[in-house]
Amino acid sequence: MLYTLAGGGTLCGVASLVLLIVSTATDFWMQYRYSGASANQGLWRFCINHKCHAHTITVAFWDATRAFMLLSVLSCFAGVLLGLSAFGNGTKSRRVRTGGFALLLSGFLALLALAIYTGVTVNFFGKRFLDWRFSWSYIVAWVAIILSFAADTWLGWICQQQTVQVGSTSVPIRRTLPNRLLPMFKKAKWEVIVYLHTKETAPNHSSLLLSLIAM
Repeated sequence: MLYTLAGGGTLCGVASLVLLIVSTATDFWMQYRYSGASANQGLWRFCINHKCHAHTITVAFWDATRAFMLLSVLSCFAGVLLGLSAFGNGTKSRRVRTGGFALLLSGFLALLALAIYTGVTVNFFGKRFLDWRFSWSYIVAWVAIILSFAADTWLGWICQQQTVQVGSTSVPIRRTLPNRLLPMFKKAKWEVIVYLHTKETAPNHSSLLLSLIAM
């Protein structure tokens, strides 16, 4: 069960990583009309009539958006690697937890990048160009954020289930004792059983007697 869940969480992380890379690299964050011609732009280039050029103007919000998106890609990549390594080694709890944190950080970084880009686009480009809209690269980034949060939630639930299983696992006392102490343990156990059996309150100790006999 945990292997299936780990695989699902890691799959969400991989999908988020792919979408983050696609969104960061493509040129369709925004579409608009420029002097009657169709135009679109991304974080690195702008295109007019399918002829693309690199951004020549250094704008702070573009730099900030690029930086946060690249950091998001790196964080998501680390989370996916940790998730895959944990899955291959029996869902190690520490690696799963760290991978989930990296995916959560990736989602927050991408969310911060989109918040900056959205705010500046609406307040600046929305006033400069009348016929404009966000395009598919921008939408893909939002889908990647949702997937990264989903992967973090999935991996976090796996860690919780592992903790519950470890806490509920009981190891018999006799398995934890050295061989030289087993005779002493058995002798003491039967002495306690005989003592409880001879007491007048023996019915009150029935559950304790059964547990001792089962040891």
